[in-house]
Amino acid sequence: MKFEKTTLANGLQIVAEINEDALSTSLGFFVRTGGRDETDEISGVSHFLEHMVFKGTDRRSAEDVNRELDELGGVSNACTAEETTAFYAKVLPELQERAIDLLSDILRPSLRQADFDMEKQVVLEEINMYADQPPFLIDEKCREYFWAGHPLSRSVLGTRETVGALTLDMMRDYFERRYSPGNVVFAACGRLDFDQTVRWVEERCGGWRPFDAPRERRRAKGISGSHVSKREGTTQEYVMQLVDGPAGNDSDRYAAALLSVILGGSTGSRFFWELVDSGLADVASLSSSVYSDSGFTVAELSCAPSLVDENLAAMRAILCEAQKNGVTEEELNRAKNKLLTAIALSAEDGMTRLFAVGEEQLSSGKYYSVADDLRIVRELTVDKLNDVMRKYPFDNPFTIAVGPLDSLRDY
Repeated sequence: MKFEKTTLANGLQIVAEINEDALSTSLGFFVRTGGRDETDEISGVSHFLEHMVFKGTDRRSAEDVNRELDELGGVSNACTAEETTAFYAKVLPELQERAIDLLSDILRPSLRQADFDMEKQVVLEEINMYADQPPFLIDEKCREYFWAGHPLSRSVLGTRETVGALTLDMMRDYFERRYSPGNVVFAACGRLDFDQTVRWVEERCGGWRPFDAPRERRRAKGISGSHVSKREGTTQEYVMQLVDGPAGNDSDRYAAALLSVILGGSTGSRFFWELVDSGLADVASLSSSVYSDSGFTVAELSCAPSLVDENLAAMRAILCEAQKNGVTEEELNRAKNKLLTAIALSAEDGMTRLFAVGEEQLSSGKYYSVADDLRIVRELTVDKLNDVMRKYPFDNPFTIAVGPLDSLRDY
């Protein structure tokens, strides 16, 4: 595979990972904006705006947008997160220009009042839907409490109150502050002619007006303590325990990922054998969440309420034992095989590579090939993993729970 990169005069970056053997092309626009770039008053506007770009432009009605997406015949969608909003498609190589034309057009939406009023109800119903699902609710709330006061603590969806109070003028103001071409990366992966792709993007985006769109950057610092939300009608208790971890700009993120496989992977991990294979828990896992300048490690548990204290004690014992005595070479080698296989398989999925390339470019301006990722993982040692546990200890986690219980034992 070959990597290419250029920047238009207005600051919009174009990157591509070219694979001449691919039978499709994945492409998309990645915008450096999300929940962390909002204020408490307009919480949820990034996600709401993601919906609105599909409601039409000066050249296309909402019906035109949806019809043309269907005519492309591939996969297309958009998503909003804490730091990024992405608009993407996976198409046959001969349909690239049509996809670029459509996606670039909707990134300059009309933002009409009637569409805004109608789509607000759709977003409010989405908020209600996720509020009814404890696993999604706890995932949404964990950052709010753990990183209280930091921009990354804001909900991506917002609340019924904040979204309900949003006006079209507020959304337009936000769009005009965040959707600068210098805040956008166009990425493509798969089979493509890079020079031609650059011409297509420049024809459609070269006239976008550049302006400053700064982002507040400071590392989030987690708290300890707990928050329990009693939820009648649920049959399981959902629990998360969080501690600070490596950020996306920290090379320790690879070691943290391997530690998660060893200690809390979905199969073969210490959590798995102790809690899941034994039938004590439906879910007992460990994972890392990384952002451009912050990160956390989270242990997740879902089980019968009567088993929560026992299972949390077992999880804490496993983590503390690993922190004290380290992991073994045998565990490291097994985890490497799993992670190396996952990385290799991702190379065969154009959409996975699109997000890896596009989001890394937006966050750090760097490119990591599949070969780079494989090399980094292969070079990790037991000493490196044990060092990361010392730098980011599992002591004094923040615990959040949703379910039938009124309280949890202190940990």
